[in-house]
Amino acid sequence: MDPSQSHVPDEHRRTRTGQWLPQDHRVHQEWLSGIVDHVDSNPMDLVPVLQEFKSMIENDTYLYLLFTSMFQQIPNKPPYQKDPSGRSQINDYHHMLQVLNHILTTGPSWNDKSERVGLVGLPINAMLDWPMGTPSGFALFLEPQVNAMIKKVLNAWGEYLSSPASTDVLDDHSTGWFGSTGKKDLEITGNVGETSHSFQDLYVCDPKAPHFGFKSWDHFFTRTFRDGVRPVAGPNDSNIIANACESLPYKVGRDIKFRDQFWLKGQPYSLTDMLAHDPLAEQFVGGTIYQAFLSALSYHRWHSPVAGKIVKAFVQDGTYYSEPLFEGFVDSHGADESGESTGQGYITATATRAIIFIEADNAKIGLIAFLGIGMAEVSTCEITVKEGQRVEKGEQLGMFHFGGSTHCIVFRKGVEVKGFPEPGRKHNVPVRSQLVRVT
Repeated sequence: MDPSQSHVPDEHRRTRTGQWLPQDHRVHQEWLSGIVDHVDSNPMDLVPVLQEFKSMIENDTYLYLLFTSMFQQIPNKPPYQKDPSGRSQINDYHHMLQVLNHILTTGPSWNDKSERVGLVGLPINAMLDWPMGTPSGFALFLEPQVNAMIKKVLNAWGEYLSSPASTDVLDDHSTGWFGSTGKKDLEITGNVGETSHSFQDLYVCDPKAPHFGFKSWDHFFTRTFRDGVRPVAGPNDSNIIANACESLPYKVGRDIKFRDQFWLKGQPYSLTDMLAHDPLAEQFVGGTIYQAFLSALSYHRWHSPVAGKIVKAFVQDGTYYSEPLFEGFVDSHGADESGESTGQGYITATATRAIIFIEADNAKIGLIAFLGIGMAEVSTCEITVKEGQRVEKGEQLGMFHFGGSTHCIVFRKGVEVKGFPEPGRKHNVPVRSQLVRVT
């Protein structure tokens, strides 16, 4: 358990992969209650993209059925007759669209009430927690037409998060990122238990300027480290593989199959699905996968684990709010309130993801694959390298915008990699530090 959450009673504590939602359930309750109350008290016309969303639902019988039954299938018993925030649930798609209408002009913020600190980094995910755990929700959020519309909605939110208006959460108030708690937690996360730098010493910014010099929420979220803060491990030793993302270890998979049933509870990796059925997937059969997840407070750019040549690089569109059925109401334990974030293995095969194949200079490593995998509303993946380009170890490959979820590095069979960091550590493995050594 996170020591900072030791004051939270057991009945209110939730395990949240990557800290995208508050571990204290009461913080989640206060946040969503405030949003719904504001929306109900201030009705507004839907923005154009949500009017289009509404028309799509109402002009397609199948989608209308799923969107309606998704809310009806939430059990009418504790705790499900209330949403995961503890208040009366959003019980139809009309209300859902009204809440979305508000979210599209707000940025993720903090809640410091009564010393119950938490970040709501996935506001749309927070709203849909129960509905997407139903059988209709499972079917609905796999639908390509629905995901294409969700992509339009998230692009509209992305436009706001890239605008100067989104800096209103980058202040020193209690709900701002540079308030006493927010700034402290950013510094703790960035120092990874090894240093004691201030935010301005860790990241490129201007502490004397408004909003620390950041021009938008996305500018802040894609912030860069200052020179020297994250040196490259073994710059002259090609047997040392660098960590691609500032992240916490999740899992190491070995002897990976070409195809497997990734939707089962064990979430086995399925190479062809992960790699978007690319012909290069066959080269990794029987190989090794390292997966780690990114914290909401972390650095969100990706860096090359090796020196070599970019063989292929593309973004594969996928799902945004699909969670495995074992996290929903069909299992005896009931719905998992953080199903989207706990289904880390599942989303490697379903979510929107950047896929980059790199041929390492070191012949003992050869071809590797990097996957930057989005989760829920943080699914915008930007690749900044091109096919045929040469990269040095530690050089930037791309970044998540508005957040990020998890990443994988895939090695071929026969590549002997030893010394992966163990899951369960308190602090991130620093980006560009040693991840593993090839022998």
